Amino acid sequence: MELSSITKDILKHLKEKKYMIQGKVETLEKVVMHDYGNIAGIVVLKDGRKLYENYFNECNANSRIHIYSVTKSIISILTGIAMDRGYIKNSDQKVLDFFPEYEIKKGEKTIQKVTLKNLLTMTAPYKYKFGPYIKYFTSDNWVKFSLDLLGGRGKIGKFRYTPLIGPDILSGILVKATGQSVINFAQENLFAPLGIVVEKNIIFESKEDQLAFNQATNISGWVSDPTGVNTAGWGLTLSPMDMAKIGELYLNQGMWDGKRVISTEWINESTKEHSRWKSQNLGYGYLWWIYKDGFAAMGDGGNTIYVNTKRNMVIAITSLFGPRAKDRMELISEYIEPIFGK
Repeated sequence: MELSSITKDILKHLKEKKYMIQGKVETLEKVVMHDYGNIAGIVVLKDGRKLYENYFNECNANSRIHIYSVTKSIISILTGIAMDRGYIKNSDQKVLDFFPEYEIKKGEKTIQKVTLKNLLTMTAPYKYKFGPYIKYFTSDNWVKFSLDLLGGRGKIGKFRYTPLIGPDILSGILVKATGQSVINFAQENLFAPLGIVVEKNIIFESKEDQLAFNQATNISGWVSDPTGVNTAGWGLTLSPMDMAKIGELYLNQGMWDGKRVISTEWINESTKEHSRWKSQNLGYGYLWWIYKDGFAAMGDGGNTIYVNTKRNMVIAITSLFGPRAKDRMELISEYIEPIFGK
């Protein structure tokens, strides 16, 4: 049967559109390899469908990458789940309520006023000007190390981004509140429902172990200190599809396969602006960065989960560590969204 002229025109249009998209994707991949050379993988979801998945630097779907500060946003999710389950009363609880055994130094007043919300919004003060990273990494207890540096003469409520030393207090709170390790609580309440596998605790025996971990693509796990408390500001390994699932969970207001994983109330509260990094002109929620059309989890090297709520879209990017990585939001806005966001 001969096709009508209208059908022929439609097929011609679809074929032209397919070739046009292919051309744009090829341009995207050339840009990635030229300007974003440490990217390991990219996954794009729109309206719940996978539109793009590709890997670079000899990585594949089974590769697990250290996602650095994206770990913070996972901790935010776990805090919300703990609150949903009644383990934590609310975000206004004082930090020291969870550590009754902690001995406050004479004259210390600020630390007694710091709340869970201050930790989540990066508005807690710390005693250090420059992070004492060597002392941190060689400490036996990263939660206590961070508590010892909490407070001081800084002002509560003023934004201060703390990459490593400070967020681990949130892990300590989760352990105290739930009676479980962070990784076990996460496996039971977040990872398993989403089909994400995080195999084990990772404890470094040497500096060389840590350096090797940062470059590895085949380790599934979550770093912990010698006491077994998992890190909150870094240290988790995931694939880009794992990260895309996290974004999709939030885009779907906490629902996954018809079951509620986390409350809509927590998602809405944690992804609205509570504080702002003025020098970077970026809003901050509960360990999520806030953008005009959505929100993002951002990690060193360019690891990213970006959720565009207006376009019903999730973009996940894993990246190998590299200094001075180019801004992923520029890649997303200039190349990825124009191709797949319509």
